[in-house]
Amino acid sequence: MIKSYRGLIASNSQHTINLHTNDGKTGYKVKKFLLMPYNNTTEDYEAVVKIYKISQSAIDVEIDFTDNTLVAAGQWGSSSSSNIYPDDLTIIFDNEVFNQDIYITSKDTKTNTGVNYYIELEQVNLTEDQALIAIVKNLRNEQ
Repeated sequence: MIKSYRGLIASNSQHTINLHTNDGKTGYKVKKFLLMPYNNTTEDYEAVVKIYKISQSAIDVEIDFTDNTLVAAGQWGSSSSSNIYPDDLTIIFDNEVFNQDIYITSKDTKTNTGVNYYIELEQVNLTEDQALIAIVKNLRNEQ
């Protein structure tokens, strides 16, 4: 089963997608992650949108793939003068299975208008052992 989530996230903000269950036997992995500006014709964008397994106390534009709490990262760059500066989009996501909430952050160095996101998550059934491993990983990440 594929579940989709979408929204408009302002710069310097964080959205939570509630995925946790009581038994942890429902897991998810990112299948698709897309970004689109709110108004591409009159705004310049240099936005970084990231998906984490834990809530973030600070929102920045740094992308560190050694951070084991980072699930996906996307960078959108565009200019209202698109005939001079073409749009640029880079998206990378991990195939890791998680069974807890995820947190989407956004930071734009050009505008505070916001960026639209679209995420497709594949739902997978976990055994008790897989669920326990995912929960322990999540607890380790929170420390």
